[in-house]
Amino acid sequence: MRALLPATDMELPFESMKRVAITGIGVISPVGNNKEAFWNSIKSGKHGIGPITYFDTSDIEVKLAAEVKDFDVTEYMDKKEARRADRYCQYAVAAAAQALSDAGTDFKDIDPYRVGVIVGSGIGGIQTLEEEHIKFLEKGSKRVSVFFIPMMISNMAAGTIAMRTGFKGANYAPVTACATSSHAIGEAFRLIKHGYLDACVAGGAEAAVTKFATAGFNNMTALSHSTDPDRASIPFDAERDGFVMGEGGGIVILEEMEHAKARGAVIYGEIVGYGATNDAYHMTSPDPEGEGAAHAMKLAMQEAGVAPEDVDYINAHGTSTGLNDQYETVAVKKAMGDAAKKVAISSTKSMTGHLLGAAGAVEVIASALALKDGILPPTVGYKVPDPNCDLDYITEGARKADAKIALSNSLGFGGHNATLCMKKYED
Repeated sequence: MRALLPATDMELPFESMKRVAITGIGVISPVGNNKEAFWNSIKSGKHGIGPITYFDTSDIEVKLAAEVKDFDVTEYMDKKEARRADRYCQYAVAAAAQALSDAGTDFKDIDPYRVGVIVGSGIGGIQTLEEEHIKFLEKGSKRVSVFFIPMMISNMAAGTIAMRTGFKGANYAPVTACATSSHAIGEAFRLIKHGYLDACVAGGAEAAVTKFATAGFNNMTALSHSTDPDRASIPFDAERDGFVMGEGGGIVILEEMEHAKARGAVIYGEIVGYGATNDAYHMTSPDPEGEGAAHAMKLAMQEAGVAPEDVDYINAHGTSTGLNDQYETVAVKKAMGDAAKKVAISSTKSMTGHLLGAAGAVEVIASALALKDGILPPTVGYKVPDPNCDLDYITEGARKADAKIALSNSLGFGGHNATLCMKKYED
């Protein structure tokens, strides 16, 4: 039996196994409800932040959110099915349907037990919880919907996608707050790399723009109180005052490379490394020393076989909160060393807001498209430099670059850290 290496020793024995391709993309987001609309908005620096329309904000300090616009669930589910699905589940089903269509296959040539679905949600059906609890208080226990529990639980998106596709392989829902969908993609990557699956639907969805959830985040001083949509989600800016709640779903189709090539799939890029750690520090604050996040980045790079100087782009967690952006900057410096000053970094949350459990997947999609198209997304809204955030955050607009390697960071409440390393596809 191979001896375990100490946690501080980075010489881990990763083996070269199957390559893992990204062959399908689906996205429902505040800046577009499909791959093309999303990517065009991101490239042009268009944000999706505006006044909250889902509820009356007269008695709460938070006035802005990044809501999904013009979403028609009946394009993906019939009305009866939609009524039995929380909004987060609807977003997941829609993004998965898009991703499979984009991949151009239903994987019927593969044993269904070798096609997985790993789709998580940080909070799950909180809109359903809120509505049914009000009903319970006002009308009594008999009026609570028989669909309350299956609509609320955060694994139902993964289950529903499986029921609709017939995929019977590994199926579960990571729940690690804002790192949820990065962990989902990382776990799917490992299952394919090590031969347990041939393909997997992976990602996450969230729909927490509700008054109850907003009150909770607001009372813990996590949300921005800005009333200016252009100066609300401003990662790394000295005047940042909290994140902007976003919603939506991001799904990627991961596929064993040789299978993808054999069927002539469009390959957006490769997942080549994954790092997962915990700060073991605080319920909500990142570790000021950045050790856990830095270690996740190092692990992802090591599995990918790349050095810090090989990394061209980092899609930062970049929430626009005072602590996250400062401590993530510390973590990047620890992980990258001298290369930290040269690597291009941006936070697409400046445009999408914070999609919580869906954030990582949406940001992996942005990173993969950035590598494929040679365009690095900007950090928009940035005006006032913060001396504690002194790296290159691509604040001048989208940047053309022949980038080969990207990292995408996700840092969740509870100290959960996940980093995915992506590589531009080259046969």
